[in-house]
Amino acid sequence: MQEIFSNLALGMQTAMTWTNILWVVIGGSLGTIIGMLPGLGPATGVAVLIPITFGMNPATALITMCAVYYGAMFGGSRASIMINVPGDASAIVSCFDGYPMTKQGRAGPALAISAIASFIGGMIGVVLVIAAAIPMARIALRFGAPEYAMLVVLGLMAATLVGTGSQLRSLAMVLVGVALGLIGADTTTGFYRFVAMPELADGVSLVSLAMGLFGVSEIIRSVNSDAPPQAKVSVSMRDILPTRAELRSVIGPILRGAGVGSFFGALPGTGAAIASFMSYAVEKRVSRTPGKFGTGHLPGIAAPESSNNAAAQTSFIPTLTLGVPGDAVMALMIGALVLNGVIPGPRLMVDQPTLFWGVIASFVVGNLVLLLINIPLIRLWVLLLRIPYRKLYPVITIMICVGVYSHRSSVVDVALTLAFGVIGYLLKNYRFEPAPLLLGFVLGPLFEENFRRAMLLNGGDFTVFATRPISATLLACTVLLLAYSLFS
Repeated sequence: MQEIFSNLALGMQTAMTWTNILWVVIGGSLGTIIGMLPGLGPATGVAVLIPITFGMNPATALITMCAVYYGAMFGGSRASIMINVPGDASAIVSCFDGYPMTKQGRAGPALAISAIASFIGGMIGVVLVIAAAIPMARIALRFGAPEYAMLVVLGLMAATLVGTGSQLRSLAMVLVGVALGLIGADTTTGFYRFVAMPELADGVSLVSLAMGLFGVSEIIRSVNSDAPPQAKVSVSMRDILPTRAELRSVIGPILRGAGVGSFFGALPGTGAAIASFMSYAVEKRVSRTPGKFGTGHLPGIAAPESSNNAAAQTSFIPTLTLGVPGDAVMALMIGALVLNGVIPGPRLMVDQPTLFWGVIASFVVGNLVLLLINIPLIRLWVLLLRIPYRKLYPVITIMICVGVYSHRSSVVDVALTLAFGVIGYLLKNYRFEPAPLLLGFVLGPLFEENFRRAMLLNGGDFTVFATRPISATLLACTVLLLAYSLFS
């Protein structure tokens, strides 16, 4: 315990310099803006920032990029809640209950709970990084292909709980999502599958799918229906901030979400998006009122927001301690470190403790700064909602198209976004939820990759999933969840 406090004190000496605090504020503010813009996300923000960090002190450079990263995680949910357009994949789940609250005239409490949950989840993630970086890294090393495959199967089973309709419809949507995820080049053989045009050789873009199913479909639905009058939005502090009862109702979801997010963040290859989906599924399963999810339920915002920010913090565990990036953002972080002459891995904590613990301590400063930035801005975001929706739709559509195009510079992606918007509109009309489809799309390729790798490494022996302790435990959890779903 004494060693932990001495390491944290060493880190605070680095993080609390005026230069680093200034860069945390700049990076956090920039990340929040980037997170709100459809299709950009933290990877874009970090990539753009890398050239600016050349010549910086390595600790300052990494602290700045980290601030952009979790700033984008904070900001991603703003557009999800206000206009049903997720800024990034990890913010998709915030659409499920955030936007219904906005339509009810309660965007203020939704945004406030989002900021508070993000802060608490982030801080819990930081505490786990400080206290358990090495043990969690060792646990992550025990996850091989069979364990990842069974973890994804558990996630796909949990995906049927995300939808608000029947589980059979949700299962159908999961399978459609998995099929869409298989479009493109086979990662093992290199053969193209279901590729109708060269532009789909790299597969369907998650950005196109998410923006179409949620953003464009909502615009089509609103334009083609006699929507009720826009709810009156109050900007008084009493109406903007959540009540004490609402705060008490989200304590459990925030803590559970942080636990789920911290676990998935520490596993390379999973990330904040999967963590947010899983935390939503867990929260819906343990809730006494699961029918409220998807209708504007605060726990449906608190759990995924806490989860994705906790995952953002713990994702640095394999990155810094093992040199293994968990996702594209972490790969960029490693690239930036190498360009600055720092080699991440097991020796980093020993050879450069000032840098390692300075970055970890900056998470505490950064999360506090982001809370102080985002809470006062809630009133401004709520004021923007006084603009009639029909006047906002052309602007939102342009933002979606620009964001999608900027992701891969592909006009086909923009066309697919509009097509997915029509499909999403039809799905909702026939009471099919798009959320399980999206989770199937995310998890399907991950399952295929790890399942095939497990088969190759074990000579096609299926018993490998039942003979390894962790994969067998995950398989048992999947069977129990399936049985509970069938007989409950």
